[in-house]
Amino acid sequence: MVEPELIRAAQSGDRDALITLLRDIEQHVYRTAYYILNNEQDALDAAQEALIRIYTKINSYEEKAQFKTWVQRIVTNICIDKFRRTKPSVSIDEHDMVFQDNQDVEFEVMSTYVAKDIQDAINKLPEHHRTVIVLRYLQDLSYNEIADCLDLPLNTVKSYLFRARQQLQNLLQEYQKGGVTG
Repeated sequence: MVEPELIRAAQSGDRDALITLLRDIEQHVYRTAYYILNNEQDALDAAQEALIRIYTKINSYEEKAQFKTWVQRIVTNICIDKFRRTKPSVSIDEHDMVFQDNQDVEFEVMSTYVAKDIQDAINKLPEHHRTVIVLRYLQDLSYNEIADCLDLPLNTVKSYLFRARQQLQNLLQEYQKGGVTG
């Protein structure tokens, strides 16, 4: 079944369609929650809460916005609420690196450090800047989708992204100089 058909079936009370729809979006929901909250347990909690809200509110979805945008708005709002309540600390999960014989080990190590620096820099951004960066570059939403998701004017989204990119650039330059510590 195609997504619009699944949505209509779910709204008509087809439980199997609703469960299929939720399974199709659960990884996307978790990934968004994780990028915003930067904590696995908080992300799992937020994703579960978002899926429950989608389950109970599926009838309120109207085709004015894309389903993906509607879902993104729900999970983002839950994460923002959770973020405001808990003021999470920055934590980076270290991942084991597996090298294959034909890989350049130095490149792999440097890539890992750069990725960690980027994640650290994103975590240092103010909440509203971090959120738009996550939605734009990690979830690949358009400016209009971000504006819909966050219920912000398009120019505000553009402004937040501009400022967030500037802040990231400054932070990453400081990391390069060795001037910022996590």
